[in-house]
This record gives sequence, structure tokens and C-alpha cells, in this order.
Amino acid sequence: MENIDKITSPFDGIDLEIGSGPLYQRLCDAVILLIESKKLAHGDRLPPHRELAQLFGVNVSTVTRAIKLLQQRGHVESRIGSGSFIQPPRPKPPRSGVVETAGICDLSINRPATDAYLHMLEKILPMLPAHNHFRMIQDYHLPEGDVRVREAFAQWLAPELGHTDPARLVMVNGCQHGMSCIVDTIAQPGDVILTDQITFHGFIALCATKAIRLKAVETDQAGMVPEAFREACQLHRPKAVFLMPNNHNPTTVTLSPRRRKALGDIAREYGVFIIEDDVCGPLMENPPPTIASTHPDITFYLMSLSKCVAAGTRLGVISAPPSQVATLAGILRLNCWSTNSLMNFIAATMIEQGKLQEIIAAERSELRSRNKILAEILPPSQVPREKTSPFAWLQLPDPWRCAAFVKSAEQAGVCVLTGEAFTFSQTPVHAVRINLNAARSGDDLRKALAILQTLTNTGYRQAFIGA
Repeated sequence: MENIDKITSPFDGIDLEIGSGPLYQRLCDAVILLIESKKLAHGDRLPPHRELAQLFGVNVSTVTRAIKLLQQRGHVESRIGSGSFIQPPRPKPPRSGVVETAGICDLSINRPATDAYLHMLEKILPMLPAHNHFRMIQDYHLPEGDVRVREAFAQWLAPELGHTDPARLVMVNGCQHGMSCIVDTIAQPGDVILTDQITFHGFIALCATKAIRLKAVETDQAGMVPEAFREACQLHRPKAVFLMPNNHNPTTVTLSPRRRKALGDIAREYGVFIIEDDVCGPLMENPPPTIASTHPDITFYLMSLSKCVAAGTRLGVISAPPSQVATLAGILRLNCWSTNSLMNFIAATMIEQGKLQEIIAAERSELRSRNKILAEILPPSQVPREKTSPFAWLQLPDPWRCAAFVKSAEQAGVCVLTGEAFTFSQTPVHAVRINLNAARSGDDLRKALAILQTLTNTGYRQAFIGA
């Protein structure tokens, strides 16, 4: 199509007297209709403001406001000295709600890989009004959560919790919210909490906002070292220790039963609470017994549905030491009063009907497939032991450093999360986290992993030496 400053036919028949709203709004809408009807295409240049004003019999200021509105909506780009050009349509957001960029495979987001939750939701929603507890959706409920909901979660998580007592559970708005409530329950600004040398970036940020002093404990390939933990307890007198025993985020390490017991026994000896983040636990096929099941008097067990069901659920649960439940519920009451009634109702219904396990089974199946792809491309030392791990911890060879690798990977079309986000100490980290479930498909994952593997082998020389 030729430039439309030469051919003005696309504007024939447009009458700005028709419709409501100010003239600039009607002119903006008219241009959008021309774009949607294919009469204006990507790259077409609009006539100068003055010509458009004469064409429609309006002031130049009206045209200027219309063009500005078109820019704000992403339909037009104005270039100084060149004019205003029709832009390509903005990409529709994916079903996950994560904005995607054309040509980029974003492996930095940790979220479930399938739409199993959406498919199940489509089946369940029409049946909800017939449920005996349907009316609870419109009412307040206890800060710790509706009894029916806590009973459902207590039964579902019984193997992990080591109990079925709903009175020990508190519902929260996902793990991040749960961590915040736990920290507020047991610590004050200036207190110390221990954690691994490399740990979840969300917990690092949380403690920073609450002026909690994080202290790193030595770790090895099997996780936190018990004797180092003992020394840290003696030196720092911490309020708690933050652990991710199952599929540690980001290192993927799973603590052995022996090491879990050792850490739990030391924590009890020194009067230290344990915050056990088990957000990835439900994805594991045969996880070891939780620390909460063997040390329930000192452990806050925390999990949510965000990694095993759907990121948008924003629903989690805490099993707290019996002595701390009332305080934790009081903190939640002040924080947000209670969690969302509708999401609680849906989750409890899915648990009672066995649907939640079906969703998680679908996620596990997809992750098994994606871990096989990972094992085909990366060397064995870089592959997680857990065959349903949602992420991998890619150790970078010399002379790669995190910032350079992340930048080079993005230039090659792949986004990963820098390992430096997971540390608060001066210890250098030369690794990145790869989220296997973030790729739109197995084929996309395979292509992205191949790019990353090429970069680790030869990319530094290509990117920075020019060979």
C-alpha cells in the first residue's frame, strides 16, 4: 500500500459528527476502525496534522490529541521529522497472564507448565452454586480460614504434616504472604534469621524490608551443613532458620532424611524456629518426610498452589507449631483480615473431589517430559536429581559471569534469572536459574536449552572476543 498522505481514500466516508464523546476521541476511534478493517496497515504513514485537520474540518489541536491517544494505545508511533506511522498490533497476553515478547523464550518465570487448572475450573465452576457451602463465598470467615477449607487441606496434606488437625492450619495468600506473616509472628527488626548461602530471592527481599538480619550458613552439595548450623546458632542466637528441604529454589538440592533430622534436632536444642518452605514439594513423586512431621513443635510448614496448580491462585497454607497458631492468626487478621473466600471455596471443592491431585499429576507428567529434554541437552552434572523439578541451576564455566551470560542469552532469544538474585552475601555466584515450565512448549524449551548450552561452551568467545 502506498503512503496515505498521497492516497487519502481510507478516510473517505468518515463522519466525525456521528458518535459521542469529544472530537479527538471520535477521530482516534475512526483510525482504529480503519486499522482493524485492514484499510490502514503496519508501516502506513498518516497525513500531517494540518492536512488531517483540513480533511475533517477540525482544529489542529484536535488532531494532535487524537494522535497522542493513538500513541498511548499503541496504534501509532510518531518519529521526529518523519511523521506518524501505524504500529503493528500489540501481542495478546498468553493464557498465563505473563507478557511475552516476540522472539523471546522467557525461562525466568517459575509457574506451572500446563493449563490443567483452567480446564478443571471450566468443569467445576458451573457446579458450585449447588454446593451446600456455596453461601460462604459472600461472607467473612475466620482470619485463619473457613473450617471446611482447613479440614480439606489438613486431609490432603496429612502425609506431609504428620497430622490432620485443621486447628493448626492458617490459610494465606500464597507463600510470599505466608513468609511475611511467619516472620512478623516470631521476629522483630534487628533479629537474625539463618538461611542457606544461596536461597530464595523472595525471602531475601522480604527480610530486607522488615530489617531482619539474614546470616548465611555454610552449605555443600547436600544442603545446609549441620555443624555449621550449630555454630551459627551459637554465634548469632537466631530466631529462626529458613529452609527449602524439597527441591531447593534455585539449587534443586533435596535434603536427605538424615540431614533433616540433624538440622531439626539442632534447632530444637537452641530454641530456633524452622520455616519450612515446601512450595515445590507437591511436584515431587516420593519426597522424604518433612521436618514439620518430625519436629512439629518448632516448625512452620508453608506451601501454596502457585507452583503445582496455577500461579494466579494466590492461596497457600501454614501448619504452625500449636503454641504459635493464635499469634499467627492475629498477624493475618491485622495484615489482610483473611484470604479470598471464592478461591478457598474452589480449592476445597477440588480437594474433596480429587481434582487437585489430577491437576498436579498433569503438571508432574509435563515436568517429567521437560526434564528428559533437559537431560538430552545439558551434561549430567547440570541436571536436577528430581525428575519432576520445575527448574535447573546452570553452573557457568569460566570466564562467564552472571550479568554477561544473562545479557548474551537474551540477545540470543532466551531469558534466564541471574544467580546473583539468590544471594545476600559477598560470595560470588556464577550460575543462572532456568525454569523448565516457563517455555510455551517442549519444542520451545528444546530450542532455548540448545542456545544456552551453546553459549556455555563457545558463546563467551563469540560474544566478547569476536572469534
